[in-house]
Amino acid sequence: MSTDITMPQLGETVTEGTIVRWAKKVGDTVAEDEVLFEVSTDKVDSEVPSPASGVVAEILVQEGQTVDVGARLAVIDDGPPAAPSDSGDEATADPVAAPALEAEVAPPEPEPESVATARPVAAPPPAVAPPAPSADGAATRDGASGKALSPVVRRLVAEHGLDPATITGSGNGGRVTRADVLAVIDTRGRSRPAPAPSRATDTASPPSAVPAPPVARAQGDQTIALSNIRRRTAEHMRRSIDTSAHTLVVVEVDYEKVDQARLPARGAFRAEEGFGLSYLPFVARAVIDTLTEFPRLNASMTEDSLVVHRAVNLGIAVDLNFEGLIVPVVSDADGMRLRALARSIADVAARARAKKLGADDISGGTFTITNPGGYGTLLTFPIINQPQVAIISTDGVKPKPVAVALAGGGYGIAVHPVGNLALAFDHRANDGAYASAFVARLKETIETRDWVQELA
Repeated sequence: MSTDITMPQLGETVTEGTIVRWAKKVGDTVAEDEVLFEVSTDKVDSEVPSPASGVVAEILVQEGQTVDVGARLAVIDDGPPAAPSDSGDEATADPVAAPALEAEVAPPEPEPESVATARPVAAPPPAVAPPAPSADGAATRDGASGKALSPVVRRLVAEHGLDPATITGSGNGGRVTRADVLAVIDTRGRSRPAPAPSRATDTASPPSAVPAPPVARAQGDQTIALSNIRRRTAEHMRRSIDTSAHTLVVVEVDYEKVDQARLPARGAFRAEEGFGLSYLPFVARAVIDTLTEFPRLNASMTEDSLVVHRAVNLGIAVDLNFEGLIVPVVSDADGMRLRALARSIADVAARARAKKLGADDISGGTFTITNPGGYGTLLTFPIINQPQVAIISTDGVKPKPVAVALAGGGYGIAVHPVGNLALAFDHRANDGAYASAFVARLKETIETRDWVQELA
């Protein structure tokens, strides 16, 4: 008896996936729920467990190939191991293990005296919501070409002004996949000359991307193919810059009150919770409370309106071992006290490292924190996580001399932990006065709250 392994649907609007690696090869024994392969979609990278025990009899889709949801990927037999064939249909005998996904949020070792723990820039989801799929999640047809296009493919085609009828599809039944569109975009970028400047400007149409100039190569240079996560990160970053009117406002924050609570509690906190107590949950707790006073920053932009969200679903930017970025979401964070918030942040970070995030874990975010300060950064200008309207960066915290009020009047000099908080906001949604008032209130909250009581 055999079991067909098919491409899972990892999210409501996901219609295709790319095989990143096979954990087993033809002839290997696999147990039920043991990791069988790793798949990359437009939403998330995930390790997929085997639905049955047995022996891998066939591998039909190779690493790097993109196929539709439901496509047959492999066959598992419950009989004795089959001898590997020489047909080339099996996975590489010794696949390179995917690097561990390292989120520097709540690191396992004692953290440096800094606010941050994750990489500096979030990888946002698509800025423009894709067309709604049909009821069964399948792709819809393009009216001009008559071809079935997934929401992801439809968006890429529209953004780059491509005609779907001219793209040869490699998917089932000749369906155009994301990889097909990216190949056309890459080819066009290498061959198309830069457009001549025009006297008239069509304000309704976005400017076309200017192809990159040829790269001068020298002996010993290394060419590294972009991974799926790197491509998606690049697409999201470029889309966000093209979409939002990015503006930056920065405040310097004194973390003395935070350290009065954090430093004495660090040992007991690690023993009880299993991870260290960094500045991040304190900043996150203060951000959440401040957003209740400035709700138009806990919002998303549509084409002609601002959607202000009731709940704070907090995105935390996580670095994937320098290979890309992902932003898992702590849902309903506004209902959590500091300890529960720290626990939830550590949980999504751990699941990101283990590639256990589902599509629901990275969707629905309303505001994002990115944390480069673990590297001692002074000031970071983060890119907004679309379709949100703001993202805050927590930079390095260092001892600095500060002026403190004396009991008898006047000021003295003391050394306190100090660091910057940088808010990038979309000027289409809010003006500088509103954003500046937000960071001023955030600074006041961090510097004056009784964090000892909050931590209890």
